[in-house]
Amino acid sequence: MEILSAAFQDVIKQVVALSKSSTSVTEQNVYQIGHKESLPLIDTIIDKLILPGSGIGGMEHLHDLLNRACAGKSCLLLLEHYSNMDLPVFSYLLRKEQKQGRAIADAIVAIAGLKLNEASPTVAAFTGAYTRITIYPSRSLQDLDAIRDRAEIVRSNAINRAAMKALLEVKNRGKLILVFPSGTRYRPWDPSTKKGVREIDSYIKSFDYMCFVAINGELLHVRQGDMMDDYISQDLVRFTAGPVLSCTDFRNEVRSRTEAAGIEDKKQAAADAIMERLEVMHLEAEKERKGLLRK
Repeated sequence: MEILSAAFQDVIKQVVALSKSSTSVTEQNVYQIGHKESLPLIDTIIDKLILPGSGIGGMEHLHDLLNRACAGKSCLLLLEHYSNMDLPVFSYLLRKEQKQGRAIADAIVAIAGLKLNEASPTVAAFTGAYTRITIYPSRSLQDLDAIRDRAEIVRSNAINRAAMKALLEVKNRGKLILVFPSGTRYRPWDPSTKKGVREIDSYIKSFDYMCFVAINGELLHVRQGDMMDDYISQDLVRFTAGPVLSCTDFRNEVRSRTEAAGIEDKKQAAADAIMERLEVMHLEAEKERKGLLRK
């Protein structure tokens, strides 16, 4: 299998040349507007890999969510996460839709880990094509030593405070806040990467509505190392959006079940319930996708 950096070397150089992304995240630049001039270049990569039949199911639910966002409600998109091409492909397929697809794509503000800015200028260039709020992820915080990394802990707190402030400023302004509940790409050799992070409970607690989105099919296959060294493949990719749900109702239902079961960690229970719902959607959508592949 070819790797991304080798197969699309010329396109990648052009994306990097156009990039305006900072490779250092501070509390002053956590909210970063997508550089749309890069989208046509990234789209050419997707064009060469994505197979006919790819698309988005449940567009009516995304339309519903956008309409609620435009009416001033705070709205979440909760997506599965398999590769760093998940957001680019989702944006690409949305912009191919005739009705409101581009408006939905333009409304998305992704929650992104600072590694996507700081790992390398190339990764930052690709990340920079999409509007996002950058955070210091909990998985990265777990690796910090309270004594040895004191300055980094101070930095992480400052970044996350600024990120939450930015989120409060935009979430009721017609935006769809996209979050990956697992907090990282799924790595088959590490089952823990498909476990939801506890922090997702804080999001659903503070938002009005949400949609779950399953992802089936992959153009980029994660391996250890830089994103640009991930394997590529042609594939039929389907995103499937579920119906709009009340965040309060969902959270209350989960809490009621966990209290009845005597489960103490209610935040983790909410994260687990989200991942369980996504897994059910994923398995159902995979049956349909395999049918399309056989045609």
